[in-house]
Amino acid sequence: MRPRLPPCPCCTGGGETILPRRGLLGAALGLACTAAAGARAQVPDTAPRRLTIQRLQTGEVFDGPYWRDGRYDREALRQLDWVLRDPSMEEATPMDPRLFDVLATVARQMDASEGYQVISGYRAPETNAARARESRRVSRASLHMSGMAADVRLPGRDSLGLARLAAELQVGGVGLYRRDGFVHLDCGPARRWQ
Repeated sequence: MRPRLPPCPCCTGGGETILPRRGLLGAALGLACTAAAGARAQVPDTAPRRLTIQRLQTGEVFDGPYWRDGRYDREALRQLDWVLRDPSMEEATPMDPRLFDVLATVARQMDASEGYQVISGYRAPETNAARARESRRVSRASLHMSGMAADVRLPGRDSLGLARLAAELQVGGVGLYRRDGFVHLDCGPARRWQ
């Protein structure tokens, strides 16, 4: 029997320290730098990197390369930012491109033929605060607010299998929400919870 990991303080309500908004975002981005090397090591730098995602709330789809010729494609990143926006506020933010590397790495390792369904991408602070009031499982310091996280599922794939593979790759945070049928993936430090 494997030991149960404690809940992630970044994405659950338990035990986190509340920082001022600027301090929180700076701290989250600073911590995320430690995962950058791991995410980059999983994706070859010469081959184009592709993603297929559908935002469930809006039906919008991104399907194509977001990295080519050795760099991120700015127009593709802008499109991804919009698809992953907070639909309740119609507010987008620049998503951390390393999140797309995490998603692409996991999909490639799963040999996924279908794209991700995105339940939650960027969350405006107001949206996140409202969700945190409704559920203790939502962190007041969520990486969703800094464009570093997405809650996803892969059609035809078991969420437990997806979470296990992502955790083995250690390219960022992995949260399994089995009852809700999705997995939280982020480009922050490697950690896992359920």
